[in-house]
Formats: sequence, C-alpha cells, structure tokens
Amino acid sequence: MGIRAIGRLSALKLKSLSEPGRYCDGGGLYLQVCSSGSRSWIFRYQLNKRIRDMGLGSAAVIGLADARDFAGQCRALVARQIDPVDERRKKQVLAAANATSFEECARRCFDQKKVEWRNEKHTKQWITTLEQYAFPVLGSTSVGGVDTPLVLKVLEPIWAAKHETATRVRERIEIVLDWARARNLREGDNPARWRGHLETLLSKPALVKKTRHHPALPFTEIGAFMAKLKVQEGMSARALELLIYTATRTSEVLGATWSEFDLDRGIWTIPAARIKAGREHRIPLSKPALALVRELDEKRVNEFVFPGWSLKVPLSNMAMLQLLKRMERGDITVHGFRSTFRDWAAEQTNFSRDVAEMALAHAVENKVEAAYRRGDLFEKRSRLMSAWAEYCGKVPINAAVIPLSAKFS
Repeated sequence: MGIRAIGRLSALKLKSLSEPGRYCDGGGLYLQVCSSGSRSWIFRYQLNKRIRDMGLGSAAVIGLADARDFAGQCRALVARQIDPVDERRKKQVLAAANATSFEECARRCFDQKKVEWRNEKHTKQWITTLEQYAFPVLGSTSVGGVDTPLVLKVLEPIWAAKHETATRVRERIEIVLDWARARNLREGDNPARWRGHLETLLSKPALVKKTRHHPALPFTEIGAFMAKLKVQEGMSARALELLIYTATRTSEVLGATWSEFDLDRGIWTIPAARIKAGREHRIPLSKPALALVRELDEKRVNEFVFPGWSLKVPLSNMAMLQLLKRMERGDITVHGFRSTFRDWAAEQTNFSRDVAEMALAHAVENKVEAAYRRGDLFEKRSRLMSAWAEYCGKVPINAAVIPLSAKFS
C-alpha cells in the first residue's frame, strides 16, 4: 500500500493527473480521480487483518499538505490499534451530542416512553415537573454537558422544601440521561444517579421527610360510618360504598364500566390497564356489594357504573372527597379506607398477609416470589370480603370489637 515511500506526488504532478484511477502518494494516501472529473483523497489502511478505505475529502478543498497531515494522524491511530473510521464516527456522535440540548432529549424521551404509562395524571406530571424545575437550569445545556454540579443546582433548592417532587425530578433527569447515553448522545456515568453518587451529596430521604400516610378511619368506626353513608343520596355516596366494600382505589371505582361486571357470578374484573400493578384484578363481590351493583344496574344510563355530568365521562374524582366534607369528615381521605380495611384484616382476622395484600391488588415486591405465584387466592379473598362486609354492617357506635371466628381463615 505504499507505506514506506511517502511524498511521491507533488503540486505540479497533481495538475497533470486527469485519467480516472488512484494515484499513490505513499503512507496509505491516494488521490482518487473519478470519470466525472471529481478528485478526492483516500486513506487506505489495514487493521486486524482487514483493509479499509477512508475518505478524507475533496481535493478541490483539501490541498496536498493537509491531506498528508490527515493521513499522518490516521497512521498514528492505526499504530495504536485504533480504527480511524470508528474514531471519526465517535467524534461525529459527540458533535451531535453537543448540538442536542437536554430539553430536546427530555421531550423525545417523554414522547417515546409515555405510551408505557396508564395513569394520565402521572404522564402529565412527568414532563411538567421537568419544565418547572429542570429546564430552567438544564434546558439549553447540551445533553452531553450535563454534570453533577448542574444536577445539584436543580435539586438543592427543593430537596428539603419539596422533597417528594425533588425525588421525582431526580429520577426523571436520570432516565433522560440514560436515554441519551443509549443513543450515543453522551458518555460516562449518569450524574443524576442516587446510589453511590448523589446519596453522598444530598441529605438522606428519611431525614428530610417522614412518610405521610393518607388519613384513615379507624376500623372500629367503620360500622357507624357506613350507617351514615347509606342514608346519603347521590352517585358519589354509592361509589364510596362500593369502594369501601371492595377496598379498591378511587380511579378503579370511578372508571368502572358495566362490561367489567359479571353479576351472575358476583365478580368484578378490573383490566390490567386500570390497575396500578399492571395485572388484571378479579374482585369477589360480597352480598352487600353485589346488591348495590344490581341496584345501580337498574338505573344504568351509559357504559359507566358511576356516570358523570356528561354521558361521555364518569363521575369526577373529587366527588367522593366532597361527599366526605359534606358528612363533616374532612379529617379522613377516600384512599384511607384501604388502610382501614388492611388494619382490620391484620388485627381482627386470621387471614394471611398474602390474602389481604392480594385483596388490595398490591404487586408482589419479591421478584422471585412473583415469578412463581400464578393464582390470585380468589376463594380465600371471597371469604375475606364477605367477612369485611359483615363487619361493616354490624359494628355499632362505640361497641367493643369482637374478633372474627377462625372459620374465615
């Protein structure tokens, strides 16, 4: 390939070369003349027993001296077992990274990932939190230039005052940067990662904010509450009744459609798309719950079990909360009734933890256990929900709590 003899061509000789072909200057550098008359520089080299040609550019733009300089740089890379073509591609990627802002990456990442999320509220919050807290600091910065000081500049002002929000912002910045790295838009470690990095620079979450639980009604008061609830009029009262009987979430009740109910078998099947854990959830309806749903079925007006102001939408997600305020129970939350149920199951029954957790449609945190668990403990949960409905209907105000019989276990 003419490596030994370098400098065969001269400026004068270049002008006389017009026949199509390749003319060797030495050291792997060639002038390529095409039949069209165009002329360009080629560097030919061998690495790992593979011969490759690398274009260096047009001879009309790049002179002989510059071409020899470029070829010399390429030979130096080959001597170090570095492929010049790969090295140039890497530099092009880095140049693209420098030209791509963090905000652009974040929005592209969001557009691709949002199809994975079922919760519309979460989807909106994902990008709005970045818009509010991250973009003012990182937005115009090249995604390859985001480093630890910049990430801290975003997080430190809100880490203590708005810790939950700050935690989510950090997680979302980390996702965006991982997304960018996977697309060769940045290199190196992720400066937004927590373990082994930001955990050494920011206060521990447990020291910043104690976990806040949804205010819940003590289970000893559920009977009295249900007695008052049953005399309340309106769809919101019936929705809250069903929520309590089934220990479900607000969105699961309000989004319920008639197609999910098998009234003959007394089963409510919530599809995976509407369950937080992403797995279909079958709920055995107790006698009071089934009677309630059948009563609502007689008044059916559209696909929703709890229709809203328009036939196209379900009841508002604020309806049950407003009902609690009208009942002068602003001290508790709708979601808290799940805690009421869980406390009752733990303290007043012999049902196993697994049965109670599955009644709440909680995901199995242990991945190994989750892989082996196939059933949904439906029969045991059926007995549990019947016991819960019985307890809700019989506990009087200020009555002593009598443990349930072991027959329910």
